[in-house]
Amino acid sequence: MICYEHPLNERIRTLLRLEDLFNRIDFFSTKESASEHHTSLMALFEVLEITNRADIKSDLLQELERQKLILEMLRKNPDVSEEVLDGVLNDIKVTFREMLDSPGKVGEHLRGNEWLMAIKQRVGIPGGCCVFDLPFYHYWLNLDPVHRHEDLNEWLSPFQPIRNAFKIVLLLLRKSGRTLRVVANQGVFQHNGSEYSAHMLRLNISDQLPCVPEISANKYALNIRFISAQSVQKNRVYEGDVRFEITFCNL
Repeated sequence: MICYEHPLNERIRTLLRLEDLFNRIDFFSTKESASEHHTSLMALFEVLEITNRADIKSDLLQELERQKLILEMLRKNPDVSEEVLDGVLNDIKVTFREMLDSPGKVGEHLRGNEWLMAIKQRVGIPGGCCVFDLPFYHYWLNLDPVHRHEDLNEWLSPFQPIRNAFKIVLLLLRKSGRTLRVVANQGVFQHNGSEYSAHMLRLNISDQLPCVPEISANKYALNIRFISAQSVQKNRVYEGDVRFEITFCNL
């Protein structure tokens, strides 16, 4: 099965993008080669762009506080494990405090680093990170991998509170969903009604089906078209019936 996640508001879209970027950073920053560390740093610059456009810290603090109040109301529910609930609430409490203690705006420690910002300015230029453009960066890429690991860890560690925060929010979002098994007749699934409103959709589709979902949704209607993945014709609807699972996730 292939899982497709589709955010239905800008806040969740931003969190999913940050999650994807940090996963990429984690993967490449633990490697040894200069090219892999370059890829990790480029993803880190993308994180800076995202966090510069939105007040991620304030939004996450508000969401953690809201989730804490919601979860506290579940204490008397016999279907909820007290131990699991206490664990999640403790994670929220610790992360909330860590975020309050982290100074300034997210990524501010990097924006004040002239060495990194000089590299970031060249990133938008095709081939702008060549050795003749950035000899000091070329020097860094040729240092011992241990030294580069230390630098990458230093640049990444201040992001840990924000990472813990959106990890909690996305976990609660994914666990909150209700799942339905449905069929897209001749590649099209449509439904009208507010009962299908959500913050994010998750679609599980067989990896044997040569099609990908194209999703359009709001609080009044949901439309999913399955586009043929093998057709040379752009946006050609898959002609067969598609059985899939859809999960409506709400915070």
